[in-house]
Amino acid sequence: MTWDRYEGQAVSGDLRVTRRVYSPQLKNHRDLLVHLPPGYGSSDRRYPVIYMHDGQNLFDAATSYAGEWHVDETMLALAAEGREAIIVGIPNTGEHRAREYTPFAHHLFGHGRGEDYVRFILETVKPAIDRDFRSRPEPEATGILGSSMGGLISAYAFFRFPGSFGMLGCMSPSLWVGYGELLAVVTDSGHHAGRIYLDVGGRELGPNRSKRNERYAATVTRFKDALVAHGYREDHNLKYVMDAEGTHSEAAWARRLPDALRFLLRGVSDNTL
Repeated sequence: MTWDRYEGQAVSGDLRVTRRVYSPQLKNHRDLLVHLPPGYGSSDRRYPVIYMHDGQNLFDAATSYAGEWHVDETMLALAAEGREAIIVGIPNTGEHRAREYTPFAHHLFGHGRGEDYVRFILETVKPAIDRDFRSRPEPEATGILGSSMGGLISAYAFFRFPGSFGMLGCMSPSLWVGYGELLAVVTDSGHHAGRIYLDVGGRELGPNRSKRNERYAATVTRFKDALVAHGYREDHNLKYVMDAEGTHSEAAWARRLPDALRFLLRGVSDNTL
């Protein structure tokens, strides 16, 4: 693959892009984005990698359809603390987003393509990243992170393919899609080595929908309890955050992202051992 410098005006740091990557698993194309640590060009270090969904929302407000996560600014700030990682942004495919982020059949989305999407990451994207960049390819240095439906597919990937990811970032996950099926995947996988960040907002669905907000948060709390039952320990390898004022928005996820990455990268980035 050819990785060109991204030409966006408001992007901070070294962002690379490769165009129209074909997915044999999904039979479609999309660009891929890679944000490199500030020390990448002046060292021979290898870096942990975190794969993130909805890539068009991560780095550049000009390409976003719902707001920007400011991942580029966040990673530069974390690098100053000694936490450096390669971030791979995988854009969604618009109208097919829900099906690709849904691992189960659902009456709103039909037959989910989540399994194929995760295989696209593991079989096509990750080998390219490990070949073209100085990544640390081992599972403990490989993370997956997303929000909403992206949180759902991240959790599925972590537990469906044990030994592939050692870090899971699950922000405001849409667990109303196939909640029982996801718990079955967790049960089948059981506890495996890794670190999990999980969060939810208290105003996910808006300030005037208190009952629906409570139900949304309750599914995430139950998921946290299930993880604890499977051996994950809070403030050890599981961090759960209830953001009382958090909404279902890029702004809320961007605000919580630095602490999420601090937790996930603790002890993984060479500079924080």
